[in-house]
Amino acid sequence: MPKYGAIARMLAEEGIVAEDGFHQPGPAGAEQIALAHDRAYVEQVLTANVPDHISRQIGFRVDESIARRAVYAGAGTVLTARLALAQGIAASTAGGSHHAKRTHGAGFCVFNDVAIAANVLTKDHTIGTALVFDCDVHQGDGTADIFRDDKRIATVSIHAEKNYPARKEESDLDIGLPDGTQDEAYLEALVDTLGRSFDLVTPDIVFYNAGVDPHRDDRLGRLELSDEGLAERDRRVIGFFRDRDIPVACVMGGGYGSQVEEVARRHVITHRVAADFVD
Repeated sequence: MPKYGAIARMLAEEGIVAEDGFHQPGPAGAEQIALAHDRAYVEQVLTANVPDHISRQIGFRVDESIARRAVYAGAGTVLTARLALAQGIAASTAGGSHHAKRTHGAGFCVFNDVAIAANVLTKDHTIGTALVFDCDVHQGDGTADIFRDDKRIATVSIHAEKNYPARKEESDLDIGLPDGTQDEAYLEALVDTLGRSFDLVTPDIVFYNAGVDPHRDDRLGRLELSDEGLAERDRRVIGFFRDRDIPVACVMGGGYGSQVEEVARRHVITHRVAADFVD
């Protein structure tokens, strides 16, 4: 949790964002969240009454503060998407909770913020289609579950094949990489996957999950990307879609380690790269 505040502080220190330059969302409403999740589960979270078996899948007990964070994170990704549609690119300092499925949370994820945002924007006819391009080291199983039968939203996941979750869902396109994959092989797979993603849908917006857990020093990753590899990954993903005039909404995804400052610094790479694409 502390990494999120550290990310915001570093962005201000580097001058990427002015100290008063952050856009701050209000909370997402229950009706918005229920576009992505079963209403019974939404109520369990909002009342901090999540059953023990679901808490175990999430990895912690959902108290009032956790529920509040999940509600604001969902609204934050909605706001990020609206900003991206208005100006071409935007990046959240949170989001990417891609293990949360329709009926329950999992893997440190309470609500699936990208699924909430995509559903909100399609429901109000702001967009007709979207692509979720997920580069977190773990498969985006929750997002795949939520959009399994929704042809408007295509899901792509590039992940470590042997990493969590043990039982994968079926995205529209899954690329499972072997343990120890380094920069060159990763980027080669990425370029191919970017091209193939356009066979799935012509998106009105791309949600880019820029998890930094593929980094070689990540505690829960199994890949071997360097700082430079992460930066090049971000440049290629964002550049591919912006070259085609498609708005990109970046969310942070995973990044784990005992040194909070180091993990936050890796996340700032995405913001630094995204800033280069601001008109």
